Amino acid sequence: MSVKKLMDLSGKVALVTGGSRGLGLQIAEALGEMGARLALTARKPDELAQAKAHLGHMHDQVFTIPCDHGKAASIQPAIEQIMQHYGQIDILINNAGTTWGAPAEDHPLDAWEKVMNLNVTGLFLTTQLVGRLSMIPRRYGRIVNIASIAGLLGNDARIQRSLAYNTSKGAVVNLTRALAAEWGQHNITVNAIAPGFFPSKMTQWILGKIGDATIAQTPLARLGGEDDLKGLAALFASDASAHITGQIVAVDGGASII
Repeated sequence: MSVKKLMDLSGKVALVTGGSRGLGLQIAEALGEMGARLALTARKPDELAQAKAHLGHMHDQVFTIPCDHGKAASIQPAIEQIMQHYGQIDILINNAGTTWGAPAEDHPLDAWEKVMNLNVTGLFLTTQLVGRLSMIPRRYGRIVNIASIAGLLGNDARIQRSLAYNTSKGAVVNLTRALAAEWGQHNITVNAIAPGFFPSKMTQWILGKIGDATIAQTPLARLGGEDDLKGLAALFASDASAHITGQIVAVDGGASII
């Protein structure tokens, strides 16, 4: 089979959580370009509308629905509406996430729970429902979890203290491996992308403090750009990765190797 055909997502339905901006929207652009029909979720309807407009010529194959993946009760209705609209979900990009900065000894419990509820519990519940309602019955699925190099490394506490975020992304890393082992029998692959620093609404504050230092310590000497997740996301979402599962790939310009 040709590589073009292996990478072709025509006829596939891809759900991108947190898909209205930032890394989620970048990935949605890539999957839409490869032919996928898109379902985007995010908390804010106005940002979803902006994302649909941004996708332009693809708008007729973009279904948007507000959903706060940090609140368990909101997840099932959203997934069910996507299933009613498309009839299937072939690709799941678990991108929705949040962070919080605080010294470990002073970390507020409500902030810890907010990070864990979205980054771990919400990801699990979304994946469980998509698996149960579509992927397992159809014996096909591509799951891509957006982890972080923060889930692979510790922090320099002089620069950043984000214990809850690092812990949650470490959980995503091992959830990826464990679920890949369990759901391989259903022809479902589960992989993770671990981005380094990309400019976004979530990172703008910390990059304002450490952006120059981060670039200086990165072998490729730059931050992540607007196209840097597209190729890997498309690979993991496609049949070109049919024999790849349980893998975590850092997209960080080499920052995590030194």
